[in-house]
Amino acid sequence: MSIELTGKVMGSVRTHTEESLKKVFDKAYTVIQLSEDELYEGELAQLKGEMPKRPTVLFMHGSSGINPAIRTFAKHLAQKGFAFLAPDSMQAQDRITYSSPVAQTVYEEIHSMRYAELRHAVQRLETLPFFNGNYVIAGTSEGAVSVARFINESSKKELARMIFSWSCENNYHVLEHKTHIPEDCAVLNMMSADDPYFSQKNSYLDNPEALGHAGKILKDHPDATIVLLSKAPHTLFNLPQATSVIDAFLERVVV
Repeated sequence: MSIELTGKVMGSVRTHTEESLKKVFDKAYTVIQLSEDELYEGELAQLKGEMPKRPTVLFMHGSSGINPAIRTFAKHLAQKGFAFLAPDSMQAQDRITYSSPVAQTVYEEIHSMRYAELRHAVQRLETLPFFNGNYVIAGTSEGAVSVARFINESSKKELARMIFSWSCENNYHVLEHKTHIPEDCAVLNMMSADDPYFSQKNSYLDNPEALGHAGKILKDHPDATIVLLSKAPHTLFNLPQATSVIDAFLERVVV
């Protein structure tokens, strides 16, 4: 099946340099509860002084960048005792962006950039003054693709992965899904039952057999939780029924 590529590609930068990777990480959106009365919210590089050690949620944002929904989610997790760190991919000057649908090769160039950002962030976690050695990687939509694909080369492995609004299936958004989640890594996949991009509700999904969630891909994984939320929007992690599941999942997997 072929789809009409009616979307648009903006920007020209399609690969990272060491300098751009450093900028994306140093300007990462960071939220951490410093004390009962003090919450830090801002760029990672601006965080100074003594601070408590926290487990960290390393979060890969979607195609709209650090949006208000992510800020709300970050503060919720900070109140639960986590540090929240989201590398800001939009800090890469003239980085390609898109309106869908565009060619799968364009999406893959972006996924490659996002993967490099995730790998770079994992490599630098141990340098963070608030990092207690435990972390979860998470992402939404475009950002969740790299989370699903990630092959962790660090000696310090993540405790779990949370994949929001990405179905881990072949469709218009990838050449191949390439999901790689180790059996000893707990995983939560949370989707809208009627996701506008990755369910059959999307006229350009380009996979008539897609389920719209990772149930088929993760059916043999020993610790996979698949959650479908009815009538939910694409960005769903702040819904009450979503945060209750997320909080319970993190409480179970984070030591």
